[in-house]
Amino acid sequence: QIPKDEHILRFLRARDFNIDKAREMLCQSLSWRKQYQVDYILQSWRPPALLDEYYTGGWHYQDKDGRPLYILRLGQMDTKGLVKALGEESLLRHVLSINEEGQKRCEENTNIFGRPITSWTCLVDLEGLNMRHLWRPGVKALLRIIEVVEDNYPETLGRLLIVRAPRVFPVLWTLVSPFINENTRQKFLIYSGNNYQGPGGLVDYVDKDVIPDFLGGDCMCTVPEGGLVPKSLYQTEEEPENSDHIRLWTETIYHSASVLKGAPHEIVVEILEGESVITWDFDILKGDVVFSLFHSKRAPETSHKEATLPSTSAAGENMQLIDKTWVLGVDYSRMESPLVCREGESIQGSHVTRWPGFYILQWKMHGPLPCSGTSLPRVDDVLASLQVSSHKCKLIYYYEVLASKDFRGSMSSLESCNSGFSRLGGAAPSPSQSQSSSHLSR
Repeated sequence: QIPKDEHILRFLRARDFNIDKAREMLCQSLSWRKQYQVDYILQSWRPPALLDEYYTGGWHYQDKDGRPLYILRLGQMDTKGLVKALGEESLLRHVLSINEEGQKRCEENTNIFGRPITSWTCLVDLEGLNMRHLWRPGVKALLRIIEVVEDNYPETLGRLLIVRAPRVFPVLWTLVSPFINENTRQKFLIYSGNNYQGPGGLVDYVDKDVIPDFLGGDCMCTVPEGGLVPKSLYQTEEEPENSDHIRLWTETIYHSASVLKGAPHEIVVEILEGESVITWDFDILKGDVVFSLFHSKRAPETSHKEATLPSTSAAGENMQLIDKTWVLGVDYSRMESPLVCREGESIQGSHVTRWPGFYILQWKMHGPLPCSGTSLPRVDDVLASLQVSSHKCKLIYYYEVLASKDFRGSMSSLESCNSGFSRLGGAAPSPSQSQSSSHLSR
């Protein structure tokens, strides 16, 4: 569609009225809108029921300047669960629909109040924000969403009010702020504790009778309260993301795998420097598995070209890399003690490498431990064996290699292992204290 004057004006403001830069930004955005059919997203996009229940955001009247007001209860949102249950594609599409709806509401308010209203206000409540929200794959997805919004919806945010910012907020701000345009950052107002109450707080920007009840106001707010997304709703390879639309992202963070009896799933990571950090994050969707980490000086042979890289084309496949002729302790060595992972558990961890070479992450089906002497098998082991003998195990996983010097400054899996909303994650041990570590959260 031919852009309206107010649409063009936003791009001019975003580039400080440099016509050449604004034209380039606008042309790229128009091409993007055409390629991904963004003009029709409000007609074509229907949020999954999961979003209606667990996405803690919604429109709520307007602020004192007549701008549409959007409320986001980010501290109550299970961002990790939403990414794993819906994937980044659905979340990005939902965020785009919110931005499109915001522009539509600006036009409506322009007609209602009789003056130009070209931006909207966002009120973000961070009550409940903790280290779980600073989970690395989730932060990466957030940064990608910010990039898309900044490139295609400049100057649509009139004001961002952040209330009840906890102690962990500066960490999130340090990660996110470099990706936000300076003009946009100047529109942020941040309040910690109860500082948003009284003069200089919300009442300066939002009428008192519009302030939501959960922030001490008298107005009932219909924004969902969120909560933990049940792990039974997490995606597997048999439940791909909605493919009815042209995909906005061609890659995904998580990859699916099947683990068969006698056929483990393995991925190899080549480390060129002696000291790097391998981080992992995976969920056991079905069955019980044993996770191990090995090191070899020589590369495992495989017929799959994708073996060394995460690949959506290999989603759900079983990949075995360690040759059956290899001898443990001779051809390869164990870097981590075997970790038994039960169905429904989330596992996060990392390993600081000591030597260059090839590191192999392995998931294999868990069975009863062999009996020694006259000892009888444990009941739990027998039941576990019966449980997994009739089907394959399933998991979704993500891994990443970080430079050792950057590890302490990054939001690693170790620093986001807690599932609860009400407590902060414990500090991770430094590489000098621990060469490897794994955590699980139920």
